[in-house]
Amino acid sequence: MTNKNILISGAGVAGPALAYWLGKYGFTATVIERAAAPRAGGYAVDFRGAAMTVLDRMGILDEVREYSTTIGDSEVVDTGGRHVVTMPAAIFAGELEVLKSDLTDILYAHTKEETEYLFDNSITAIDEDADGVLVSFERGEPRRFDLVVGADGLYSKVRAIAFGDHANYIHYLGLYNAIFATDNFLNLDYAGQGCQLASGRTANVFSTRNNTEARASLYFSADPLDYDRSDVEEQKRIIAAHFAGDGWVIPRLLKDLAASSDLYFTPISQVQMDTWSAGRVVLLGDACACASPLSGRGTSQALVGAYILAGELATAAGDYEAAFASYESQLREYVKTNQAGAVEVVGMQFAEPPPQEFFDAMAANPPEADPEFLTLKNY
Repeated sequence: MTNKNILISGAGVAGPALAYWLGKYGFTATVIERAAAPRAGGYAVDFRGAAMTVLDRMGILDEVREYSTTIGDSEVVDTGGRHVVTMPAAIFAGELEVLKSDLTDILYAHTKEETEYLFDNSITAIDEDADGVLVSFERGEPRRFDLVVGADGLYSKVRAIAFGDHANYIHYLGLYNAIFATDNFLNLDYAGQGCQLASGRTANVFSTRNNTEARASLYFSADPLDYDRSDVEEQKRIIAAHFAGDGWVIPRLLKDLAASSDLYFTPISQVQMDTWSAGRVVLLGDACACASPLSGRGTSQALVGAYILAGELATAAGDYEAAFASYESQLREYVKTNQAGAVEVVGMQFAEPPPQEFFDAMAANPPEADPEFLTLKNY
């Protein structure tokens, strides 16, 4: 088989998942990641439908289940802490929910022996010729690969090099989200609690790790902000300024934010592209199809996309162009549906919550896990 030596940028979910499948099919995968180690922190991610099938075919579904948040219902309260409505877990927790960091640790553990990981490094240039690509790095000498996969998130370095400026592809939806660990000071019992604050701000806290800690998730609306994405302290100041003076448990959360070491801060955005590949470079996960965290499908898209891309490369016998085209055609409608659903959620984010009957009806008849047009081949 030709075109077997593949460089993957990004060690989140999509990259290691792809490395796993490539290893199964006899490819040589190298993963480069600008962080010094697998990333800690982040939000809870849930799996539905096809993503559950992929975890099962990887042989790690039972292991992932061991890290289930087993989250229950989430209560909406007013700024005085008084009950408003209850959101049943069936609406938002999928078939299985875990912390993203637990999933990335599992994927890393299952790939680190046969996959070369280059941490604390990133790609600076990709030069393609008839025989492959010469890739330059921030650290170390250039190396040759057959193909390059950008699985490096919303602000993909690979996408910027191969396709152009971020502004051409990232569509901001008007919100920012901050997530960080905190104590379970609300004594939540496998549950969540959320509050709509003043106009354009909401806060949520949910218990994790068998109620021994919690995660806080803050949303606020704002025009696009100009800040250094590598400066965590600047990001903390921005968040604190937007929530200063708010009630409920915000003063406590801002205190914990100041001391946090795992802040995840991002604009709620989508990535929309006419094509996901250019020559020997292809994009995967949020790099080409980010639906935003509000979709609840980003991790599922990463897992399903990695499974399909690796399977198509394996069956194409070296014809990477055919593999890229088939991979994209199978996922396009799935991504489109997920992105449309996320836009609807943005419109509801700061509205008054519907009556309890609305949520009870949703829980009794939850939406389909996946659209009917998404099927998974047995590669």
